[in-house]
Amino acid sequence: MSKDLYHDHVKRALEKDGWKITDDPYILESGKIKYRVDLGAEKLLGAQKGKEKILVEIKSFIGPSDINEFHRAVGQYVDYIVILDDVEPDRLLFLAVPDFAWNDFFREKAIQKSLEFIRAKVLVYDPVKEIIIEWIK
Repeated sequence: MSKDLYHDHVKRALEKDGWKITDDPYILESGKIKYRVDLGAEKLLGAQKGKEKILVEIKSFIGPSDINEFHRAVGQYVDYIVILDDVEPDRLLFLAVPDFAWNDFFREKAIQKSLEFIRAKVLVYDPVKEIIIEWIK
């Protein structure tokens, strides 16, 4: 499967934010099921606190239908979070969304309610400046 248009932009944004990319992609397996989550990363929390570990599924929202891209993103997110809970429950999963989509399409009430319903964690990024704008947990 090909990488998302903004894959490398998000990767660089995470690195600028102090994250070490550990997997590109991160292979998430359960039985015969094998998923390829875009990125795995970790960050030191302090000398005694250990590491925070995350997975990031990157979406661009540049296609002809935001709702179709959203449906695909939510489906992937739910699949990944279910398996992640079994294989690595201490790792957090984030859906990476570009700022222009977050500030427009993602402001719709139905979209916000869907994200709340699945308890999605969202990483909002600026693909031009290659920075993380907001972490929504």
